[in-house]
Amino acid sequence: MTWTHEGFEMVVGLEVHVELATNTKLFSASPNRFGDEPNTNIDPVTLGLPGALPVLNRRAVELAMRIGLALGCEIRPCVFARKNYFYPDMPKAYQISQYDQPLNVDGSLTLPDGTVIGVERAHLEEDTGKSTHVGGAGGRIHGSEASLIDFNRAGVPLVEIVSQPDIRSPEQARAYVAELRSILAAIGASDAKMEEGSMRVDANVSVRRPGESFGTRCEIKNLNSVRSVGRAVDYEGRRQVDLISVGEVVRQETRHWDETDGRTHTLRTKEDADDYRYFPEPDLVPLAPSDEWIAEVRASMPPLPSARRACLAEATGQAPDAEAVSTVVDRGQDDYVHAVVAAGGDAARALIAVKEAFADEPASPRVPAEDLAVLTQMEVAGEVTSTQAKTLLAEIVAAGGGDARALAAAKGFEAMDTSELESMVDDAIAAQPDAWVKFCAGEAKAMGAIVGHIMKASKGQADGKAVSAILDARRG
Repeated sequence: MTWTHEGFEMVVGLEVHVELATNTKLFSASPNRFGDEPNTNIDPVTLGLPGALPVLNRRAVELAMRIGLALGCEIRPCVFARKNYFYPDMPKAYQISQYDQPLNVDGSLTLPDGTVIGVERAHLEEDTGKSTHVGGAGGRIHGSEASLIDFNRAGVPLVEIVSQPDIRSPEQARAYVAELRSILAAIGASDAKMEEGSMRVDANVSVRRPGESFGTRCEIKNLNSVRSVGRAVDYEGRRQVDLISVGEVVRQETRHWDETDGRTHTLRTKEDADDYRYFPEPDLVPLAPSDEWIAEVRASMPPLPSARRACLAEATGQAPDAEAVSTVVDRGQDDYVHAVVAAGGDAARALIAVKEAFADEPASPRVPAEDLAVLTQMEVAGEVTSTQAKTLLAEIVAAGGGDARALAAAKGFEAMDTSELESMVDDAIAAQPDAWVKFCAGEAKAMGAIVGHIMKASKGQADGKAVSAILDARRG
């Protein structure tokens, strides 16, 4: 899907910063934990004290290679570099990152709809500390009374994933971030919790008329939700088109997204690579993962979400991008659905049941797969109606399991025979003549009044699908 506004299209590239799920920091033994008391997970390396030397975290490299493999990147020998700049939460006045020789290059990410977004690189670097501005509006430094700095996050291992400028709409931007988040969680590289800052997005947005060269881009910093990504990209594209339309020029700059007012605001003039004065980090040797190490990491990779969606879709007769399939895979409950099917359950009904009733359950639900399998069998066989099945399912989930047949018997649930149901349909048609005329004339909504009458008369015991089939047959 391509975004257009006043004859312009947008061009978007995303830089996604992902904190890796290591126990310790990238270059020191300080804990990598979220939510601890400020300035407790620190050491001389974190604080950049004189004489403190970095030691590379092997686990961080393995997780970074996992990300590269998941994105189809080539893993290359790489060099760490110093990215020089001063910021209050960067105590060394430089950040150890990778510049012209990154670890992962030339990959791609395929969206659920089949769109392929190129990935330029996915390189290792250390995170900065966190500044909290007190007393100002919106948590910004302008107008604040004081700034507090927490160095717990400084030195946490990051992978920066840089896409090619292949994204053409806010919808694609959201889909890219959502799919990437699912991949990161599935391979265990990161918890990818955007609300905790372990996954943050910078969006580079420009506009152009179709066929023209790229326009001047603006970077929107630190977007922390999929929704914000879509809203910010859409607003920025419209802002740039509006500027060009009145003869003004888009300046290359870094901007901040304000979720409250739904606008981007200027932060600073955009820096170029030359401003950072990159040079090789003298305290770290080049990193050259061996073929054996790469093969070992590759062998440890679990199935990716796209492959799991395809497998679940095939088993349940759904499309791979169907909402139920995506939801169940995102929760990690697809193995459970397969277990229900293996226990003799109906695949399609198991999928919908898990999607609708297991939102608060873990990836491996408490309900035994055999119990859900029996319930789906009963619904398919017509032993209970879909309404009754939902009631039984809710009780089984709440109890962590249960005998569906025993519960149905205790509640007096049983499917109505055809003759009784047809009699109720006759009564409903007689009671709702206007609705019947409209239904026969092709107004599908008119069926609701007739079905509602039957459900009330049967105290919810009638099978809605059977009722619909009888009405369709009567209409001829």
